[in-house]
Amino acid sequence: MMRIAALQMQSVSGDVQANLARIERAAADAAKGGAELLITPELCVTGYGTGDAITALAEPANGEQIKMLQAISIANRIAIIAGFAERDGADVYNSAAFVNGNTQPAIYRKSHLYGDYERSLFKPAKPANCVVEMGGLRLGMLICYDVEFPENVRRLALGGVDMILVPTALPAGPSGTFIANHMIQVRAFENQIFVAYINHAGADDRFAFAGLSRIAAPDGSLMTACDDDAEHLIFADIDPAAFATSINGNPYLKDLGPA
Repeated sequence: MMRIAALQMQSVSGDVQANLARIERAAADAAKGGAELLITPELCVTGYGTGDAITALAEPANGEQIKMLQAISIANRIAIIAGFAERDGADVYNSAAFVNGNTQPAIYRKSHLYGDYERSLFKPAKPANCVVEMGGLRLGMLICYDVEFPENVRRLALGGVDMILVPTALPAGPSGTFIANHMIQVRAFENQIFVAYINHAGADDRFAFAGLSRIAAPDGSLMTACDDDAEHLIFADIDPAAFATSINGNPYLKDLGPA
């Protein structure tokens, strides 16, 4: 079993230091609550609605932003997933970093960009599995819109993950509410895995966010959830053995047949 924490976070557009300081406070609180992993939203380090300034704030995967996240991880003895703008030469990706102390960070790049705003700023990555092992569990990563394509989740599930971690920037509105209240639980159930879907709080200069972060279990139930768009730090205990009845009784992956 592994306890995880998730921060539904109010990022400050363009203020990397303020956002890293907020992550640092959450990491301390999460560690005090017994969590081994803290998940934060999509592009939370730069702010999601920062616009063209994201290009100037983008850093490589070995840049100072990731080093600061590693320092926070070391100081609080907790792994962290955080969304950041990753520069690779002339290209900028919408990425998420998994940092765990001094170990090599794992970087996932968003494959399915949403709307003209993201497409004007980022290069889409080819769909790929990014999987890390921690606490006896296999953890996969996606970002926001990626999880709305069932193929992405199924690919990771077939790769043997126990849980998918999804930093997101879900906008407020009917579609966002439907995604949070229905789609995330279905993704968990149809693959018999855990799904953590962690959104921004409040609004920035360009976007209003739905909040509604949640962690869904393999049986489709919600382990914990935010019911509004305010800042919250939520916790869940991830134990696949506790859902063995559902996993064994709904063998979708086993019965899928040849690809």
